[in-house]
Amino acid sequence: MVRTYGNWRKPASAGLMGLGTVGTAILMGGMILVILVVMARGLLAASIVAVVLIVVLALLLTRDAHGKNALSRISARLGWAATRSRGANVYRSGPTGRVPWGTNQLPGLASTIRLSEHEDSYGRRFALLFTPATSHYSVVIGTEPDGAALVDQEQVDVWVADYGHWLANLADEAGIEAASVTIETAPDSGTRMRREVETNVDPSAPAFARQMLAEAVERYPSGSSTVKAYVTLTFSAMTRAGGKRRKPEEMARELASRLPGLTQTLQATGAGAAHPLSAQQLCEIVRVAYDPKASVLIDEAHAAGQVPEMNWNDIGPSAHEAQWANYRHDSGLSVTWSMTSAPRGNVQSTVLARLLAPHREIARKRVTLLYRPIPAARAAAMVESDLRSAEFRATAEAKAKARDVLAVRAAAATANEEASGAGLVNFGMLVTATVTDSDMEADARAAVENLSATARLRLRPVYGSQDSAFAAALPLGLVLPKHIKIPAELRNNL
Repeated sequence: MVRTYGNWRKPASAGLMGLGTVGTAILMGGMILVILVVMARGLLAASIVAVVLIVVLALLLTRDAHGKNALSRISARLGWAATRSRGANVYRSGPTGRVPWGTNQLPGLASTIRLSEHEDSYGRRFALLFTPATSHYSVVIGTEPDGAALVDQEQVDVWVADYGHWLANLADEAGIEAASVTIETAPDSGTRMRREVETNVDPSAPAFARQMLAEAVERYPSGSSTVKAYVTLTFSAMTRAGGKRRKPEEMARELASRLPGLTQTLQATGAGAAHPLSAQQLCEIVRVAYDPKASVLIDEAHAAGQVPEMNWNDIGPSAHEAQWANYRHDSGLSVTWSMTSAPRGNVQSTVLARLLAPHREIARKRVTLLYRPIPAARAAAMVESDLRSAEFRATAEAKAKARDVLAVRAAAATANEEASGAGLVNFGMLVTATVTDSDMEADARAAVENLSATARLRLRPVYGSQDSAFAAALPLGLVLPKHIKIPAELRNNL
């Protein structure tokens, strides 16, 4: 029997007429205000207030296919217009730019991130990222997934179960703020294979065998791709609210002792050999993301036995320009989508296989799963509140809708699982498609939309914030909700 997975829920607050708690409060407050204006200023003034209230409520109730209300779409348009008027969507760095010291600093949200390198208990070098704006520290773990080819379904089920346990246990990690898993596919230049063959071939081997290897090295890179996976763990600088902020040296000492355990538990999930990335490896990843054509030069340098030394302050793009629906950066043009709805119903473990696999229409594709573990102390209250909200919506009308009835069952199932010891995690997804020729943008868009349909996901381009979404999809440990001025709790309850 094939095992299936599902029951992903987006918590909703209780409210009237399809509004959330905040929206219902606006409705009730507005009605009281109208009554007070009638008593104080007369009917005409009250009519004006009532019209304003109706317009605001109409903006909150008008939602598109992705659940975005008209008010949030209008605010996004106004924010984008303000960004363009300030010229903040254009960036120039290097000697001709405005960046101090003439360096190629990372732009936008990543501009303030600082990098340092330390050594863990196993003697492995690891990069430590510090984001001052949110007081977050991040480490990046490189993995080599085993893949599901020629693997029994029972083994795949074990990997999925272990992955679920790993996510559930994240909430028990002290100080953890978020985690992300990035799967990147890109064309293979063939230099790594050539280096492996040239360094390992036996000169005394039969001529036929050596000729076969030479032919494989020559033909294999054509149309082949590489798949890389990174796990980023982000920790808060404070152990508790209002506590002392730890300095990078203090945080590095603590993480040095925890990293061996974190990488070991990852291996049981099918992630393969897991190891923390060094500062040099992380610089190469970020540099190639902003300048895809630099990957060939970096691979050739490694093939020649040289290390292309990079400085964190010089790995950013020399130029970028963010548009409403795409993002131009050095030699690449990218479009980033965010997941607005998880798959409905039950799915099998292979549901994301095609989305994660290389695609011929997309030069580089990056799929990033974003997780925010919920502490066990909050999880119980959250699922109970979600269950009460679902029950309220189902009983608010004389005849309950089928969708509301199913929501009550799903909320009850979630509450039961949490009470049985399951963990609770908020999650999202970013998908970035990069092409090196702007004429291929339309094909890449069509490819991602088709892949999202096969994965039963609902994806929406991150309109007006393509540069920020591009940075968030990189293994940099950026936690987007912490960079938004309006709290997510308020927006979700409208």
